[in-house]
Amino acid sequence: MALPTVLKYFNVYNDGIDYLGQSSEVTVPKLARTLEDWRGGGNDAALGLDLGGEPIEFEWKAGGLLEQVYRQFGSTTVNGLQLRFVGSYQDDGTGLTKTVDITVRGRHQEIDPGGAKGGEPGETTVKTRCAYYKLMIDGSAVIEKDDLNMVFIVNGVDLLAQHRANLGV
Repeated sequence: MALPTVLKYFNVYNDGIDYLGQSSEVTVPKLARTLEDWRGGGNDAALGLDLGGEPIEFEWKAGGLLEQVYRQFGSTTVNGLQLRFVGSYQDDGTGLTKTVDITVRGRHQEIDPGGAKGGEPGETTVKTRCAYYKLMIDGSAVIEKDDLNMVFIVNGVDLLAQHRANLGV
């Protein structure tokens, strides 16, 4: 019987500064495609035509005052800062571990400092809208999505390479 791998430890990096011991939770970015229904003559059911990706958001929480995050707010570029989530997952059936490394570049959309109470660190939630996303598992690139440069790589195959070539870029 197989067991699920469990996230045992993780860290968040914000432009290279680590939040080990401060970050409490990460909402790993959801990957989604926009599909438009099309039912042509001869189709028994509507097919989903791929119209591209949906926006990627990275959300994380940390205790204490996140001064660097406030200083980054209002970035004038869509890829003005870099965040990294590094997680160590373990299969309790085999003891084997895996590293999951997600790197995103974007700008903060929302900073929610939550409540403030004397003697408590509080918890700030940060939501970042991403222009770049890369997922690596055990050092192997699985997905890389660079919306500014029209790059979308899955398992080593750039799904937009031919479109860039068609456009001469």
